[in-house]
Amino acid sequence: MPAIKKAKKTEPVAGLVLAAGASTRMGTPKQLLPAGHALLIERVLSQALESDLDRVILVLGYMAEEIRERIRFGKEPSRLEIVENSGYTQGISSSILSGLSRVEKDYNHVLILLGDMPHITSGVVNRLLAGYLTSGLSLGALKVGSRRSHPVVIGRPFFPALHQLTGDRGARDLFLRYSDQVCLVEPGEEYKDSDIDTYEEYLEFKKTLE
Repeated sequence: MPAIKKAKKTEPVAGLVLAAGASTRMGTPKQLLPAGHALLIERVLSQALESDLDRVILVLGYMAEEIRERIRFGKEPSRLEIVENSGYTQGISSSILSGLSRVEKDYNHVLILLGDMPHITSGVVNRLLAGYLTSGLSLGALKVGSRRSHPVVIGRPFFPALHQLTGDRGARDLFLRYSDQVCLVEPGEEYKDSDIDTYEEYLEFKKTLE
């Protein structure tokens, strides 16, 4: 098992917002779907940028240039950096590595946030960060009901394991294998951890905005 180093509450954390997929089940780029007064990906990004994350990396892939042009973030200097994962067809692992490669030299912790979870809030992110850093463990995740859920946080001892990921597999197996090193944090507020993969799910989400 990787050597575990206790985290300090003040340690900086970088966020990776994964939004490189081709939205094949949706049939249209879900990153650009309207979500109230913003686009779906903007809704997630705004909460990430309002949180205590010290740096935010947005990982794009499919239609990266069009998405970059359409969103209102990333055009001015800020904590946000947009990177393109040219190998996005290889699955989510390639997006994790694309984002990790930009921050792993300077940050000992990364929070991974899916770009299609529109109910995320900066408060939930901050609560997860605080609970994880206070715990001294090297893996953290939200606990929704009796389930482990996104976002998740991963510490440097497990960065080598992230580099071993392949295909359309995220860090789930890592959390199962090292369950004794996982800090589970309750959201502390009403939080729906659903993502949007289909148009039917998008229509259900839109009802919550009415």
